[in-house]
Amino acid sequence: MPGINEIKKPIAADIDAFEERFKSSMQSSVPLLDRITHYIVKRKGKQIRPMFVFFSASICGGINDSTHRGAALVELLHTATLVHDDVVDNSYQRRGFFSINALWKNKIAVLVGDFLLSKGLLLSIDNDDFELLRIVSEAVKQMSEGELLQVEKVRRMDVDEPVYYEVIRQKTASLIASCCACGAASAGADRETIEKMRLFGEKIGIAFQIKDDMFDFGTDDVGKPLGIDIKEKKVTLPLIYSLNHALSSERKRIINLVKNHNDDPKKIAEIIRFVNETGGLQYAETQMKKYQDEAFQILNTFPESDSRKGLEQLVRFTTERNK
Repeated sequence: MPGINEIKKPIAADIDAFEERFKSSMQSSVPLLDRITHYIVKRKGKQIRPMFVFFSASICGGINDSTHRGAALVELLHTATLVHDDVVDNSYQRRGFFSINALWKNKIAVLVGDFLLSKGLLLSIDNDDFELLRIVSEAVKQMSEGELLQVEKVRRMDVDEPVYYEVIRQKTASLIASCCACGAASAGADRETIEKMRLFGEKIGIAFQIKDDMFDFGTDDVGKPLGIDIKEKKVTLPLIYSLNHALSSERKRIINLVKNHNDDPKKIAEIIRFVNETGGLQYAETQMKKYQDEAFQILNTFPESDSRKGLEQLVRFTTERNK
C-alpha cells in the first residue's frame, strides 16, 4: 500500500497551501492562545480529513478557494471537538503528546476549543460559505448525539448491532461524510452528487471505526493499547458478535467482567481471548470490508482520473492500516 505522502501527490501543492491557511486561520491577539494553537499545529496528524475534502472536490469539478476554506472549517471544528473530548475523557495524551488540558488545565482547554469553533464559524460566515457551514454543523450535531447515545447505552450495557452502527455513524462517520460532501459542494456539484459523496464518506467512516475497534482485541503492537475500549466499557462490534454467539452463562460472565472487572489486566486478557476464540474479530473484518466495498461502488460511478485513484488509495490507507 502506498504511504500517505505518495497518496497525496496529486494534491500535494493544495495540502501545503492548506497548512499555511490553517495556521493563519487560528491566529489571535492573545499570546497564550497563539502559544497553544502553535502547539496544536506542530503536532498535527496526517491531514486525512483535509485530503478527503480536496480529493472529493477534485473529482467533482476542481479545487478552488472555497475548497480550502471547507478543509480549514472541517479541521478547525474537528480540532475543537478533540480538545473538548480530552477534557470530557480526562485524557492527558493525544497521539503520544500531552493534551491541551494536561498542559494548560481543563478551563483553558475548553476555552481553546470554543475559540477554534468560533474561528471555523466566522471563516464560513465571512465568506458566505453557508452550504459548507450547514454540512459541517450537521456533522458536529450528529457527533454530539452519537457520544450521548453511547454514554446512555454503556451505562446499561445495552448495545446490539443496530445501536452500534448508529453510534459510529454519528460519532465517526458523520465527520468523514462531511469532508466528502464539503469537497463536492465547494466544487459546485449538484445536490445529488453532494449526497452521493456524503454517503461515500459515511461508509468509509463506518469502515474506519470498525477497523479501529478491532485494534482493541488484536494480538500485536498496533499503536493502540489493547483493551482501552473494554476499560471504558465500550461494547464494540467484535464483542457484540461474540456475546451474541455465546452460551447464556458465558455471555453473563463476560458482561460481568466488562462491567465490574474492566481495570484488571488478567480479566481484560480473558475478554480479548474470548472475542478471538469466538470469531468476533473475523466477523468485524468481514463487515469492515463490506462497507469498504460499498464505498468503492459509489466511487466507481465517477470517471477514471488521478484524483479518483488517489481517493481510492486514501480509502485503503484509512481502512487497511495497521495502527
